[in-house]
This record gives sequence, C-alpha cells and structure tokens, in this order.
Amino acid sequence: MNVVLVEPEIPPNTGNVARLCAATQSTLHLVGPLGFRLDDKTLRRAGMDYWEQVTWKSWDSLEQLRAAARQEPRPPRFYYVTTKSKRPYTRPRYRGDDYLVFGRETAGLPKTLLDANPEMTITIPMFNPQARSLNLATAVAVVLYEAVRQVRMAERTWTSFEG
Repeated sequence: MNVVLVEPEIPPNTGNVARLCAATQSTLHLVGPLGFRLDDKTLRRAGMDYWEQVTWKSWDSLEQLRAAARQEPRPPRFYYVTTKSKRPYTRPRYRGDDYLVFGRETAGLPKTLLDANPEMTITIPMFNPQARSLNLATAVAVVLYEAVRQVRMAERTWTSFEG
C-alpha cells in the first residue's frame, strides 16, 4: 500500500504514520510543503527507530506524485480520505498498489481535489456529530489496516490470531 500525507503539519503525527507504514510494509509519500523539517527532532522521536524500516519518498506536489504513479504498469488508484464524503472507507475493494491520500491536520484535502474526484473519496464514519474528525495518525491507521486486511485476505496472507 501507499500512504500519502499532503502538507502534513505536525511532526508527531507524521512520525506515528511512519511507524504504521513500517508495521504494514507500506510506502510513505510526503507531499510538500511540509510544516516541519525532515530532520526535526520531534519527527524522529515520534518515529523512533522506525525511520530506517520505512520506505518513504518526498514530493514537491501531489501532481508530481500522480505523474510518477502513472508510469507504473497498472493504472494507479488514489483514494482521497475526507470528512466530506458519504462513501465509507470499507466500501472500496483495495489493491496492494493503491494510494491512500490524507490532507493537512488543520484543513484536510483541497476542495478542488475532492470535487474533481468524487468517486474516489472515502470517509471514516463519525457517530458523534460534535466530533469533527479523528487525529491524522488514527485516521491513517483505520483506513490503512482495512486496506491491508483486504489485500492480505485476497492473497491468503492475512495472519489469523485465532487459536
């Protein structure tokens, strides 16, 4: 899987997402501008020693990433995670080469991007109308593990924790 953070602002969130990517063997794509330096101590502390285990790439823009992805043998699929969708994250049938795209902590993904890709937007249902959204790292964990579960179930490589 591919996890894309567009203009992340909070180093500990990015560090925690790096841990998730290490644990799931997913590629982390950081799309700038970033709200921190990649050598930021807080970022490293949050990701601890996982950075050496993470495959990650840095991009100047989402369009640059999408152009590079179009060079892959199979057309890429980008899923845009937003609170502004009605399609739950459990509905798509994910593939191992899909991109899960998350926006800035304070603003999410740009409206123009969401409007241009309505069929590829997904959301995590919020049952309390007073809660605006989940923490970025938590949202990535929810969606990423569902996508990985689906792919590994299809490949018959999902580890069963039942006796």
